[in-house]
Amino acid sequence: MLEHINSKPLVSCIIIFFNAKKENFFEEAIESIFAQTYHNWELLLADDGSTDSSTAIALQYAQRYPEKVRYVEHEGHQNRGMSATRNLGIRHAQGEYIALLDADDIWLPQKLEKQVAILSAQPEAAMVYGSTRMWYSWTGNPLDTQRDFQRLLGVQPDTIVKPPTMVKLFLQGKAETPGTCSVLMRRSLFKDVGGFEESFRGMFEDQAFFYKTCLHKTVFVESGCWDRYRQHLDSCCYVAQVEGKYDPLKPNLGNSIFLNWLEKHFCEQRIKDKDVWQAFNKAMLPYRHPKLYYLSKTIEFQFQNCKGYMKAVVKSITKHTLPAPIRGWLKAQLLGSKYDPAVGKVRLGNLRRVTPVSRVFGFDRGLPIDRYYVENFLANQATDIQGQVLEIGDNFYTKKFGGQRVTKSDVLHVVEGNPDATIVGDLSNAEHIPSNSFDCLVLTQTLHLIYDIKDAVKTIYRILKPGGVALITVPGISQIAIDEWKDYWCWSLTTLSARRLFEESFPKENVQVEAYGNVLAATAFLQGLATEELQKQELDYRDPYYQVLLTVRVMKPEVKL
Repeated sequence: MLEHINSKPLVSCIIIFFNAKKENFFEEAIESIFAQTYHNWELLLADDGSTDSSTAIALQYAQRYPEKVRYVEHEGHQNRGMSATRNLGIRHAQGEYIALLDADDIWLPQKLEKQVAILSAQPEAAMVYGSTRMWYSWTGNPLDTQRDFQRLLGVQPDTIVKPPTMVKLFLQGKAETPGTCSVLMRRSLFKDVGGFEESFRGMFEDQAFFYKTCLHKTVFVESGCWDRYRQHLDSCCYVAQVEGKYDPLKPNLGNSIFLNWLEKHFCEQRIKDKDVWQAFNKAMLPYRHPKLYYLSKTIEFQFQNCKGYMKAVVKSITKHTLPAPIRGWLKAQLLGSKYDPAVGKVRLGNLRRVTPVSRVFGFDRGLPIDRYYVENFLANQATDIQGQVLEIGDNFYTKKFGGQRVTKSDVLHVVEGNPDATIVGDLSNAEHIPSNSFDCLVLTQTLHLIYDIKDAVKTIYRILKPGGVALITVPGISQIAIDEWKDYWCWSLTTLSARRLFEESFPKENVQVEAYGNVLAATAFLQGLATEELQKQELDYRDPYYQVLLTVRVMKPEVKL
């Protein structure tokens, strides 16, 4: 077993290869691992029965760097496919973490350093990944330089995503499965989900594994992009597309085989999530009902693209044969959120009123919408709530999200008389609170009630321990309170103002600001509707132009020795 360097976890880097001696791709892949700024790694070169000189290249590296590089192969130097070869490398891995690199791709130097830090800080996550850069510019051709692009994440980056959210987004085409070279995983993950599916020798071996992972495990989707996926004519994907076995945009045999396997896996695992099944059934439509699928595509094409005479004919026929309410209903069904009703045709229903449905933010109807966002934020940052924690007003969230990680819980209240309070004071004038006291500060829906907001932020910085974290939420689009705080409501912020405010006291790189909400959530919140009255996908959709709630995570820098 390789020793840990400065107690940093060992990363097992695995490159599988089969006849990889094409130009210098194989050597470039290996050298990109040696160039990592994180040094506690081992490299396993897993041979899938190569018949060219790539076997000799791998053996040379293993002989030259025996303390860092090992060569492994199947019994009898067999060719068993990509999945079996990845599993071979994983079985021989000694590291706590596993990272995969294909023999024609490369990592950027900070790949392991950045992702080890993330996975170490996110114990709930089994895997971290970012976007993959589709790399055409490796040729040096000026025309190829403009072809590079990054794959679609489909979710807000730098967030924890719980199962089975990503599976639904994969099936809907709203997110792409992780690039194999973009991930860092815990070795325990492979035991939990059963490793790579060896029935997939080439195409879809990565999709099968990542679908299993995201179906059962929490993952962290990061904003970094640390790998380059080389695009060239000999790549596995390109060859499969030329042979008609793979096309991510069109029905084909390869997609059908994968989806049939996925359906079997869903059934074996007794997956009951209706959104996942709905997305799956829609993805299967071109294979189960090809005529219906192509008819729907034809209708969609006509409505979206037909112009001139044809469009006029369709409009004329529907106008003279269908009543106006049915025409409106059909348009709404066909166009969905793209349908804009004519002036005077918008149906406001119960919301046509000048007073809200509820004046108490929806507390009388269920969970207020802003509290849904607050609790999602705290759940995602729960590992920060540990040690000595200070919360404002009461310690409800400290207990709910901190649990046994909390060693001491304090409550700050602005006036005397609160039985839960252990400290009485105003954050903008709190010299009696000792400096460097708290590992975590939970400050929800309070900062906007403090007029001297900049002084309050300075206090937050002062009372946090080095390395301590403050988790803060503030209103964006909001009604004014009608309780005892109505006369104290001073501010509503935006992501820009919140970031600039906290960057005056905290280092820029230690300030994370996010916005939650959309026009529907904002409308519902202003009316005092509750979370239970909207669908989850309606609540979770984020529109940066409608910031209902802002969340801020700031960390006081560690003391440098």
